This record gives sequence, C-alpha cells and structure tokens, in this order.
Amino acid sequence: MEERDMNDVESEVRRQLEIITAGTAEVIPEDGLEKILARALKAQRPLRVKYGIDPTSPHVHIGHLVPCGKLRDFQDCGHTAVLVIGDYTARIGDPSGRDAERAPLSEDQVARNMKSYVDQLYRAVDPNRTEVRYQSEWFADMPLSDFVHLSARFSVAQLLAHETFRKRMEGDRRLSVHELLYPMMQAHDSVAIRADVEIGGTDQKFNCLCGRDLQKALGMASQVVLTVPLLMGSDGEKMSKSRDNHIPVSADAREMIGRIMAISDDLIPQYIMLASSWSREDRTALIHGFESGEEHPRGLKMRLARNIASRFHPPDRVAKAAREFQRVFAEGGAPDHIRIFRCDPDTPMDRVLKAGGLAASTSEARRLISQGGVTVDGIRVNAFATPVGSLGAGSVILRVGRRRFVKVVW
Repeated sequence: MEERDMNDVESEVRRQLEIITAGTAEVIPEDGLEKILARALKAQRPLRVKYGIDPTSPHVHIGHLVPCGKLRDFQDCGHTAVLVIGDYTARIGDPSGRDAERAPLSEDQVARNMKSYVDQLYRAVDPNRTEVRYQSEWFADMPLSDFVHLSARFSVAQLLAHETFRKRMEGDRRLSVHELLYPMMQAHDSVAIRADVEIGGTDQKFNCLCGRDLQKALGMASQVVLTVPLLMGSDGEKMSKSRDNHIPVSADAREMIGRIMAISDDLIPQYIMLASSWSREDRTALIHGFESGEEHPRGLKMRLARNIASRFHPPDRVAKAAREFQRVFAEGGAPDHIRIFRCDPDTPMDRVLKAGGLAASTSEARRLISQGGVTVDGIRVNAFATPVGSLGAGSVILRVGRRRFVKVVW
C-alpha cells in the first residue's frame, strides 16, 4: 500500500474511533478496536458488529436503543450490524444481576414476543445495512454431542467467576444448571455469526468476554467487546420490563412523554446523553446548563421528552401530546381521550371507583377518597356514599391521583 494510502487509512481509523467510542463505557482490549478497524479498512472488508437481544416480552424499550445507537454508529461508518434475536436464551432468561432465577418462557411465549421485535429495533438501526439472525438457526438442530463439546470449552470455575453466580453461591441462593448455560450460548452466537465486535450493556461484560474466549479456543480471531452505559428506568433502577419502569418504543406519544416526565431530575443528564437525538455539542451544552442551574429541570425535561418522542412519532403528534401533558398535569385539566364508564346515577362513589377500574377494591377506593386523591370535575370528593349522579348532570370526569381519568356517564 502506498504511503498516501496508509495515511488515509490512519486518518479514517481516527475518525471512526471518535464516532464509535463516544459515550461508551469500555473497549476490550483497549487498543483492540483501533487495530481491527485498521485491518478492516486495509482489506476493504466491513466489520461484523453483533448485538443480541432476548424477546422476553413483546416490547423493546428505549434502554435497548443505547446499544442499537452504537450499532448505527458502526453502520454509518460502513460496517455491518448483526442483530441476534435470542429465541433460545430467552427461554432461560439472562441471569445477569438477578438474585433469583427467572420463570422459564415457553416456545409459544417467545414466538409471540418476537413478532414485532425487529420492526421496533429498526427504529434505531438502518434496515438496509442490518443482518437479522435467530439463535434457532444453530441451536434448533444442534446434536447433543455438539452441545456437550461446547460445554467442555468452559470450566465450572470460569462460569462461577460471573459476579451474579458468585453472589448467589455465597448467599446460599439457588443457582440452576440451566442458568450456567446462558453465557455459553451467547458466546456460541459470536462463533456462529463470526462476530468481529460485540456490543452490550455494562451488565453484559462477562457474557461478551465468554464470546472472546470461545472464539479463541476454536482458533478464530477474538471479537472486540464494546460496552455502553445502562439507561436507568424511571425509578432509578436498571430499566426493565418486569419492573415496569421502562419506556417502550411502541408507546404512543402521550404515554412516552408521560413516562419520561416521570423520571427523577438527577437522571436528566443521563437521558440527554444516552437517549436523545441532539448533537454531541448540544448534549454537552444542555447538561452543563442543567448542572449549573441555568436550565430549569422541568422545562428541560419537557424538551428532552419531546426530543425522544420525536424519534418515534410525527412532530404534530408529539406537540399535541406535550400540550395535553401540560394541561393535565400542570394546569389540572383532562386529557383529550378518556375511557367512558357507564353506571346508575345512584351508585355511591366508592363503588364507582372499584367498578370503573380506578381502585382494586372498595377498601382501596375509600382510602383514596379519605386521602383527598379523588376529584369529580375538579372538585375533591370527601364522602364514600355520595351518589355519582348528585355530582353532575348526565356525566362527570372522575380523576384519581395525577394520571388516572374516567368519564362516568349515566
């Protein structure tokens, strides 16, 4: 290669490194990405960049889009994204960070969950430069002898080095044999698709490193591991569908804005950095404004909510959802679309709450009323036995707390 070409390669490697490593947590080995980029550019061969996701529920949440955003960075640099849908590991459930085993999913449950997974992920990656693979391609017909050979590549000591497994053992909590298979199966995915790079959250570091080890044991070049920070859920814990602290990418604009506005103020910088579509310079400036007190948290959070929602919904729908949020939560108004509940006008308020789905039981309904959490057309209700028909002419808007509304009609 001519000297000028070598200089071009070095310049392009630096350019891609700056884009790809922005916002990452760790690159393993530290110089691995630079070396593999240089080899790929010299050979004019795009890297195969893997991201695996288990369809443990029907919804992808915006936390998944952090690694997907990094996949998109690789795509924009000319590389190939390989999405591995874990239709086999989903039946086990990723044990990482869990102090108890998951209930296994059935094949039918996984199949139902997968129906819209790829379409949801395509909101972050370019479909035209994405290869979608399913674990069933290599696991469905794998002979038992081959699986035994795969297991023989790992030692018990190696697997028990996993922090989650170690803590379970030390705490005398159940650790099932099938959970030990999870890192091995994820590692085999990297072999099956011949991954050059694997992207995962910081909680996936052990599993991704198992892929490096298995590739090396089989005489392949070991993948580079690139980890990204975890986006916390609305309660400050790891975003998880099982905790219901997540923000589904399939949520409508109203729900998405409402869930983002519910995050605590201290999460604003993280959401700006990991989930927004602003430029790097704008993200830095906004975070500085928040930390210096120049940006008011509530106003900034609404700008953030609109920015994130605009990644998934048309601008007019996002603007309407933002206005509705402002009316409902800041000005005490009601949303545009309210569920209708029909009842007899003589029905007492505690029974209306229960029958209308705003309280799980009559006792909970009475507790809500006694705590001042129930209003009818904006006026607080104080009596359990008040007939709903005495509070309006034909219909009223019943509100519990900040977010639950129903239109009661008689």
